[in-house]
Amino acid sequence: MPNKTNAESAGAPAAGAPAAQPPESFEQAMAELAQLVTQMESGQLPLEASVAAYARGSELVRYCAAQLEKVESQVKVLEGEMLKPFSADGEDDV
Repeated sequence: MPNKTNAESAGAPAAGAPAAQPPESFEQAMAELAQLVTQMESGQLPLEASVAAYARGSELVRYCAAQLEKVESQVKVLEGEMLKPFSADGEDDV
């Protein structure tokens, strides 16, 4: 069995490989993004793998942003187009 390169083991697509599949869920995208950040921050990825990881991370950020926009739209419909401010202490701001 051939050994995987650092880029392949990091989950980054090889040069010339098709783009990775979209994540199955927001949570999966966030987990993959966190893993990519950890790998990139370690400084152990070679340059090509770092670029591929950055590109994948950008895709994941766009996916997550789109998912959050969808949810925000759904909440607006449920709340009658009036979002209520979030209060961290649980009290309503009136």
